[in-house]
Amino acid sequence: MEFKSIFTRILISLTVKPYPRELSQDLLQRLAHSPAVALLGPRQVGKTSLALEISQTMPSVYLDLEAEDDLSKLSQPTLYLRDHADKLVILDEVHRVPNLFPILRGLIDEARRQGRQHAMYLLLGSASIDLLEQSGETLAGRISFLELTGLNPLETGEAQADALWVRGGFPQSLKAATEAQSMQWRQDFIRTYLERDVAQFAPRISPQVLRKLWGMLAHQQGTLVNVAQLARNLEMDGKTVASYIDLLTDLFLLRKLPAWSSNAGKRLVKSPKLYLRDSGLLHTLLGIANKEQLVGHPVVGMSWEGFCIENLMSVAPGDTQMHFYRDSYGFELDLLLSWPNGESWAIEIKRSLAPKLEKGFHKACEHIKPTHKWVVYAGHDSYRLQEDVQAVPLHALMGKLKERKLLAQGAISGS
Repeated sequence: MEFKSIFTRILISLTVKPYPRELSQDLLQRLAHSPAVALLGPRQVGKTSLALEISQTMPSVYLDLEAEDDLSKLSQPTLYLRDHADKLVILDEVHRVPNLFPILRGLIDEARRQGRQHAMYLLLGSASIDLLEQSGETLAGRISFLELTGLNPLETGEAQADALWVRGGFPQSLKAATEAQSMQWRQDFIRTYLERDVAQFAPRISPQVLRKLWGMLAHQQGTLVNVAQLARNLEMDGKTVASYIDLLTDLFLLRKLPAWSSNAGKRLVKSPKLYLRDSGLLHTLLGIANKEQLVGHPVVGMSWEGFCIENLMSVAPGDTQMHFYRDSYGFELDLLLSWPNGESWAIEIKRSLAPKLEKGFHKACEHIKPTHKWVVYAGHDSYRLQEDVQAVPLHALMGKLKERKLLAQGAISGS
């Protein structure tokens, strides 16, 4: 099994050309200002590749805590880590050794007294559960968190946007030689998550039941959460189903998009919407193998909406708040981005090449009063759709969010 794993990694390194990741500069900045950085995200999303790329920029040592040889090096963790106190220590799949966090805390404090303030530890984790709980207790004030999402159109190039939508953002899925090979990779990924990762993080959860729930959620992409109905369909308790949904969220596979609310007395929907975060996994769970099948499937609109939301959030500043809007009259807004300075962007998402705004968009904007109004559509040009509404391609609005993020980072660095 170990030989197979090594062979697979070698094969991947030879066949999958890495993409430049938007997060790399952000990660370097965090390391320059924090003693520890946690890079979180689902398996196979590219965390290890990014960490090894970073390791080329400074003296580093890398440990894969799923490999017995590397794990054995931490049999006396304090001694080993002190021996490498002059390097960046990269700990991959760090959630496998949760008792390491109190030790890291002591070593960070010790190093601070000796004058070292940053770039000590880079922790890679495939889930937020144990890592966030442990670090919240023991590394508060000593650690910075980043999430690595799937590849986005700014990283792959606009020419690959359709392939990215169909296959999803996992590098190995996107770079597969054929649609069939990409589909097979995603099927194997789903099976591995259910059989191994879920058992690791939540051993009492049934992989079979979770697989059914995952499939149900795929069919309900972008809809309001109805836990009671899901529980009836699965013949389970509602609290148990809610815990399964929380697990998929903690594994970075599911996004809960909260409803916007205000104190204006208006009757608003309060339940969140659920989206499978990777469009390729969504399509695999629905048996959609290529774009031709996708454009004729009922999920096409919600698939595109979820794809746009994920990609916009992948480049948004860290202080971005995201919501959707829906009131009791059915007036709805797909996405609302807001920031602490009071600025907000109302975003409608259309798969059409000739988008048209509906009454619900205008009614929602009358209530919210956003500072900017955008319509993300499937075309390539930006133009004014109405006096105060701009139609933009996905990559163009991502570019504007990236500019905002870079300006915020510059302001922080200069302060």
